[in-house]
Amino acid sequence: QVQLVESGGGLVQAGGSLRLSCAASGSFYSINGMGWYRQAPGKQRELVATITRTGSTNYADSVKGRFTISRDNAKNMMYLQMNSLKPEDTADYYCRGQVTGVTGRYEHEYWGQGTQVTVST
Repeated sequence: QVQLVESGGGLVQAGGSLRLSCAASGSFYSINGMGWYRQAPGKQRELVATITRTGSTNYADSVKGRFTISRDNAKNMMYLQMNSLKPEDTADYYCRGQVTGVTGRYEHEYWGQGTQVTVST
């Protein structure tokens, strides 16, 4: 079984910074594409940023220039550095991973339980 666990959320003032972490654990062959998504109250879940195993990144327009996604394959970790936070960044942030199982044959999608980020004015 594979688990993704987010951490690092919290309450921060507008203009501040937070760093989210996503830790993968369990038995698997490899973690391929990973990403951060967020869901604000009353809204649909949306993509924040994605990163391939080789480090290619993609960002939502709303966070470009403010957020940076990264990963450490050796530690099975992914990060989201969030700077210049705005009240509209308030949401639950979720980690997603495309994980190849121990046989090396099949890929499955996994999600973390989410971590809350609140940006006050």
